[in-house]
Amino acid sequence: MQVFEHLGLFFRKRLLPWGQGAAAMLWPRQCLLCGAFPEEGTFLCRRCWQDFSRTTGQDYCRRCGLTVGPYGHLPDGCGRCEGQRILTDGILRVGQYDSVLRDMLLRLKFQERTELADFFGPFLKAVFESRSWGQVDYLVPVPLHWLRRLQRGFNQSYLLAKALKGLEVPICRDLVRVRYTRRQWNLTSAQRRRNVKGAFAVRKRHPFKGASVCLLDDITTSRATLNECARVLKRAGAQKVYALVAAVADTAEFD
Repeated sequence: MQVFEHLGLFFRKRLLPWGQGAAAMLWPRQCLLCGAFPEEGTFLCRRCWQDFSRTTGQDYCRRCGLTVGPYGHLPDGCGRCEGQRILTDGILRVGQYDSVLRDMLLRLKFQERTELADFFGPFLKAVFESRSWGQVDYLVPVPLHWLRRLQRGFNQSYLLAKALKGLEVPICRDLVRVRYTRRQWNLTSAQRRRNVKGAFAVRKRHPFKGASVCLLDDITTSRATLNECARVLKRAGAQKVYALVAAVADTAEFD
């Protein structure tokens, strides 16, 4: 089935207008998730768009990324993260890790649906351009260990970074993962913190000293990975470390 999808994509991109019309008849566009036929110019059917809009339309805390109500904001975060250990200086998200957004990220990550990174690109860019942080010097994808990247075939965070087309912020890959770690999803918050401790380092001649850096990741839950990356970057001299993520799991579990 994937062979036919790739052929359809090739014909849509390469053929003359009359040929593109024929390709559309042979390989009609389908919803990226459910297989239904979306409206012209869209990638999701109406139902999936509604679910996607619901997960991305909620207000959230710019310190921890958790969903909050209109009266839940505090001067330094929200009631859910007040007093918690958060080493990033701010966070932006596309939406809540739920429903269609969750399904899309899981398919990107574990089913090799790498075309979904391009779908997220405009949303991540729009969110990033709405920031109140000021200048950002480098966009830093959260790295995978080389063995995990070999197993998966790609780093989804790097694909998301590349999908931010036209962004005048260079991607820097001088943050590296030096220790192979267990998968995080079935670990407690404390176990996640121990799991990633000492897992990251910066390359020699890195450019982070005095810089303002934005980490980019697909999902954050307990913030253990973002915290550890921020700790390493600040120890390397980064002045500010922010985070941009596709989704935040709406949990009160912190490190």
